[in-house]
Amino acid sequence: MTEQKSFQDYYPDALAHCYGCGRLNEHGHQIKSYWDGDESVCRFMPKPYHIAIPGYVYGGLLASLIDCHGTGTAAAALYKLAKEQDPNAEPNTRTLTASLRVDYLKPTPLGVELEVRGRVKELKGRKVVIEEWILADGIVTVRGEVVAVQVPESLVEELLKGSDRE
Repeated sequence: MTEQKSFQDYYPDALAHCYGCGRLNEHGHQIKSYWDGDESVCRFMPKPYHIAIPGYVYGGLLASLIDCHGTGTAAAALYKLAKEQDPNAEPNTRTLTASLRVDYLKPTPLGVELEVRGRVKELKGRKVVIEEWILADGIVTVRGEVVAVQVPESLVEELLKGSDRE
């Protein structure tokens, strides 16, 4: 049995350096997102140094999880749509954050695995809106929304050319 690839595993190398989700960033979070029915899911165990106050996760990490899981979900949604339209297509579906909203509902405890879940709220052209929430021990502690836009093909080509020179 082969292990399921995450959304982020499909990013081309030139676009896989993000601190939150880049598989090529050895110092980053390297989150992995997957489909779970119509929702996407990512699990992340905060490290003890992801502290805000004793016992609780700092908000910047939580925002990063919402951000990167959202752009990964948006990329996967664009890919899924493109494959439905043309099963032979290998589309550019990498997305970047256009807008990020994070609402902290209650303190998020350290020492428990976090579950980040998302759902496509809108998909229109190159724009995808993802609604998300973070659960700690089954309790929603954070809600957020990411507006992601597909990376322009010209930027992808420029980055891919640059990676060929390295």
